[in-house]
Amino acid sequence: MQITLVPTPINEQTVYLVLDDLGKRGRVWREIDEARANEQAIINNILSGQYERPLRVVAFEIDDGWSCDVTKEVAGKLLDVARQGRSLGDGVWEFIERVIAGATTTMNPTPIVHIDQFSSSGPR
Repeated sequence: MQITLVPTPINEQTVYLVLDDLGKRGRVWREIDEARANEQAIINNILSGQYERPLRVVAFEIDDGWSCDVTKEVAGKLLDVARQGRSLGDGVWEFIERVIAGATTTMNPTPIVHIDQFSSSGPR
């Protein structure tokens, strides 16, 4: 008998999660109810200030075996909401500007270390 730690979805759906920066408390993947783990709910949560500082939005579908970073797409949809005349809060504008401008240094301040930088005696 095979045991899996991945929940079996009731119906096939794309799940969306948000990486949120809580400042001194660190970064967390925000918990969300299964029924609300969709793109529109994430957009509504960002618009209503449910996240302190959203850094990244990831979508995945277990049944199809894929995942991808959809941060830019979500930022674009938030920008579309503004173009339709809705007033956006400062935090939403900061998210849009950071993502669309490509300010990745605030999203990933830790330098990426490549495996070829290591030898048997440690980092070069």
